[in-house]
This record gives sequence, structure tokens and C-alpha cells, in this order.
Amino acid sequence: MLNGATERNEDAKTWFFRVSFANDRENRYFLMMILTDTSNEQTTDVIAGSATSRAFTMMRARILKGEFLPGEKLKVDELRQQLAIGASPIREALSLLTSAHLVERIDQRGFRVTPVSRQGFDELLKTRCWLEERALRESMAAASQDWEEGLVLAHHRLARSERHQPGSLIDHGEWERLHRRFHQALIAGCGSSILLRFCDELYDQNVRYRHVAGAGAGYQKRDIEAEHSAIATAALTGDADRAVAALVGHYQQTGEYLRQLLD
Repeated sequence: MLNGATERNEDAKTWFFRVSFANDRENRYFLMMILTDTSNEQTTDVIAGSATSRAFTMMRARILKGEFLPGEKLKVDELRQQLAIGASPIREALSLLTSAHLVERIDQRGFRVTPVSRQGFDELLKTRCWLEERALRESMAAASQDWEEGLVLAHHRLARSERHQPGSLIDHGEWERLHRRFHQALIAGCGSSILLRFCDELYDQNVRYRHVAGAGAGYQKRDIEAEHSAIATAALTGDADRAVAALVGHYQQTGEYLRQLLD
């Protein structure tokens, strides 16, 4: 479903390499340290006593949940009052969020939440499928006991969790945490911490789009648990082609629904 024109493929590849070799190396280094330890969306200190890390984590969570809307301008004075954090750490956190592609710098006029678009989602989805296919194949090729046990446990916990709170179509916070952990467990044995960090970044960006899809009744008709079970079963039985097809199909189903909303 993602067989776009060569030009579109080149756009996505260019985007990935631009991220990989960004010039703001200090921001990238600090960002990767934070992303390594923020798999749940609660406010946590990654570096003890760092106001910047607290500001980053709180703003990131609000962007992913849609509390800060796509395209919304982020004013330092307002954020300072909302988060009870000084202006300098907030500016530093906003710079880190630009490296994560969750925030954009508006020339010399400040920052805004990165807008969503069909083209942006297509590039995100293609890149995520490319990277996670490689990560999953590498994890399955290594197939350590720790990786297998971690995947079984992550899938079991996710399957037992309620996705939505009663009377709501919004993903439950605990389900979201376990869902992220399941997808991390699939590729955890790939042997590349750099690849895992890029996959985490793409997961974050995808969460914003998935929240748009989750608000619609049509999206809720999918049997997400059956999709997760198919991925896990194929991975644990060593069928790499089937596991990759199930994982990519899982992402593409969300993509097809989102395209209808983004047109």
C-alpha cells in the first residue's frame, strides 16, 4: 500500500538521513539520553535536578496526547506559568523537541507544535516500516532467551490491559505504556541502540497521528489484540517474513484509516 513514486521515497530517505546527521549534535545527544528513559508518559527526571528534562518530558507528553494541538503556537511565558518552570529551561526543552520533530521553530517568532499532514504521515510510516523491519529481523536472528521472555511478558501484559476507560474512546494511559513496551520488546534484540532510539522517536511521532484515528468509531472496530497476537506468534516461532508482514500490515491498517481523515 506504500508503493509511492520514487520521488516520494527519496523524500522519506532524505528526511531520515537529515535526522541521523543533524548539525545540532549537543541537542541530539541530550535528546537521545532523555528518550532512552521516557517510555512511559509520566513526568520523570531523566537527569536529577534538571529543569530542562522536566520541561521536555511534560511538554512531550502533552504533545503526544494532543493537549497541545498540531500547529499550536507555544509561548514561553504561558508555558512558564503552566509548568512552573523557568523560561530558560523551557527554551532549551523546546529546542530539544525540535530535534525530535515534535516542535518547529517559526523563523525568529518562537515555536509551534509540528503540524500533521498526509504527506508527513506517509513519510513517517514508510521510514518506520523500513527501520522496524530491519530491527525485527535482527532481533529474530539473534533470538536470545531474554528477548523471547521479554516479548512473551510484554504481550501478556498488553493483552490483559483495558485499552479504553469506561465510556471513553481515548486510549488508557496504562494501555499506551504497555503498547509501547510491546513494540519495543519486538525489536529489543536488534543489537543497535542507535536504531532503537530512532524507532522510539518515530513511535512518538506516530502516537500523535494514532490519537487522531482513535477518536473515530471506525478505527475501534479493528481487533488490535488479534493483530498483536499474530505479530508475537510469528516472531516467537521464528517466521521472520510472516512476522514482518504482520507488523507492517498492523501499521498500514492504521495508515489507511488515517489517510481518510487527513485528505
